[in-house]
Amino acid sequence: MSSLTDLCRYPIVQAPMAGGASCPQLVTAVAEAGGLGFLAAGYKTADAVRREVREVRGATGGAFGVNLFMPQPALADPGVVAEYGHRLAGESASYDTPLGDPTGADTSDGYEAKVAVLLEEPVPVVSFTFGCPTRDTLDAFARAGTYTIVTVTTAEEARDAQWAGADAVCAQGIEAGGHQSTHEDDPQADHTGIGLLSLITQVRETVQMPVVAAGGMMRGAQIAAALTAGADAVQLGTAFLACPESGAHPLHKQALTNPLFVRTALTRAFSGRPARGLVNRFVRDHDPYAPAAYPQVHHLTSGLRKAAAKAGDAEAMALWAGQGHRMARELPAGELVELLAEELRTAGLRSEQ
Repeated sequence: MSSLTDLCRYPIVQAPMAGGASCPQLVTAVAEAGGLGFLAAGYKTADAVRREVREVRGATGGAFGVNLFMPQPALADPGVVAEYGHRLAGESASYDTPLGDPTGADTSDGYEAKVAVLLEEPVPVVSFTFGCPTRDTLDAFARAGTYTIVTVTTAEEARDAQWAGADAVCAQGIEAGGHQSTHEDDPQADHTGIGLLSLITQVRETVQMPVVAAGGMMRGAQIAAALTAGADAVQLGTAFLACPESGAHPLHKQALTNPLFVRTALTRAFSGRPARGLVNRFVRDHDPYAPAAYPQVHHLTSGLRKAAAKAGDAEAMALWAGQGHRMARELPAGELVELLAEELRTAGLRSEQ
């Protein structure tokens, strides 16, 4: 099994952004440029994951990985979810589209089937979000020659990942765009996440394993800061959203630097789990009432989000973005990897002077 630093030329990882952004074209471009590209398996079928893995493997010899969502406990109160659905009735009427049915939501996201695919057709790296796999699963990937990374938001979660046998952890700071990858969805812990630099240090002092840092980074100098703090590599998501190869919706790409969207916030409004996105009308109107009910709320609002995108209305789309979104650059992914690497080298030279 290769080490993390052996897998790619630069310590730059493209984050697995679920919802279509992390498509094979983006992953291939990052891998070809010497970074580590990541396919997002969340919300996809096992067959779709298999097809995308084969597509990337046929397009590049570079390293890439696949990210899996861990199964979630079915704890949501149906009554609370139904009440939130009633609050969204006006949205349903405005976009002339029905709300999704949350009662049949698959809380496992097809996890076991996707694990089976990735053991049948091993990829260099597999990472996990929303929890930690069992030792048996991690051991199976080790036997297949796959490097495993567990996303964590606290030092305690990192310790659990080390005990379970993961090869590395991805320390996700509160600055990160998209879903917070907490292992337990505790509403009382909302907005209490740890900033990236502090988290890197806490994780470093708790576990003896490689650390990938994630959270709001958009420039090479920020990468240098994370590496200096103790990270072995960094993971960037929002920085790659605006790339032409990204599968993100054009309105999402434009919104990153649109002066109408001046800030981000953690919200449960779209999915029922805390996720950082650009504050738009939907967030302002519905975040105060959104329940802790993932993935039920995700399925409830799925049609609305698609209808808003089709109507060209970014005010009701889930515009996931990290705190550094205003620094997004519309560059081809390969050029962005090279530019980040050059900025990293320049920052290193400055630190030595």
